Amino acid sequence: MSGWNASDIPDLNGRTAVVTGANSGIGYVTARELARAGAHVVLACRSVERGTAALDRLHTEVPDAEVEFGALDLGDLDSVRKFTVGWGDRPLDLLVNNAGVMALPYARTADGFETQFGVNHLGHFALTGLLLPNLLGTPGARIVSVSSGLHALSNIDIVDLNSERKYRRWVAYGRSKTANLLFVHELARRIGAAGADLVVAAAHPGYAATSLQTRGVRMEGRKGAERIVEVGNRVFAQPAEDGALPTLYAATAPDVRPDDFYGPRVLMWRGAPARSWRASWTLNDVAGERLWAASEQLTGVGYSGLKG
Repeated sequence: MSGWNASDIPDLNGRTAVVTGANSGIGYVTARELARAGAHVVLACRSVERGTAALDRLHTEVPDAEVEFGALDLGDLDSVRKFTVGWGDRPLDLLVNNAGVMALPYARTADGFETQFGVNHLGHFALTGLLLPNLLGTPGARIVSVSSGLHALSNIDIVDLNSERKYRRWVAYGRSKTANLLFVHELARRIGAAGADLVVAAAHPGYAATSLQTRGVRMEGRKGAERIVEVGNRVFAQPAEDGALPTLYAATAPDVRPDDFYGPRVLMWRGAPARSWRASWTLNDVAGERLWAASEQLTGVGYSGLKG
């Protein structure tokens, strides 16, 4: 694992991958490098304009890439269902649950969920469940969910998943990233119990310079805060190319185990990918089961073939 980089990705010819939020940042780099290794990659993005622009850019950088755009809004369960219906019975080797929002002002998704919890967790929970038959039917398939080292900000509050009692944007973000890890933990447990040939793991980018950090302050018109974040990205953050490496490792390396969590080697901040520290509450079986049950109820999506 030492010094691992994108050139170490194995040959992916004949494999199909879906990467959510692939129009920019680490999602774009992830999609590009999977395509460079030979995979057929679907860029699943909310914006048609930004998604098609990313396709054009990717074709410029990797001229022989096999890529396509798929419209997917994780803040709208109807959009999630439409995407999966359109997928049909096509095989799927890799699902990268990358898209996310961070520290936004309080808002709700189309289905009434707090935006960070709804997009970062519930949208991906529904997407994964609806694509699960395709993944289970493809030998050696993987699921990778992108969390954050900032999951350490907060455990979930199972009785207030939508932050209705009190909303603090960074706490809500931490809870949504904890939810990502609890989801991976519980899904890995259920897959193991079923004896299925499917590996589910998680990754985080450390501090990577992407548009994620500036979106919330820009929405509020806080120009001073936006400039501070931009300076921080330039001075302290690693580039998106490096931030994507833990995701790419979790998606392709041969030694990845169920429920592994990868991040940058140096202080969880930057450097080559390595197994990462995670808060103990993200490995709690009871919490994972309770979040799973609540997620099924909220989304209306069940995972056929995987019992609790």
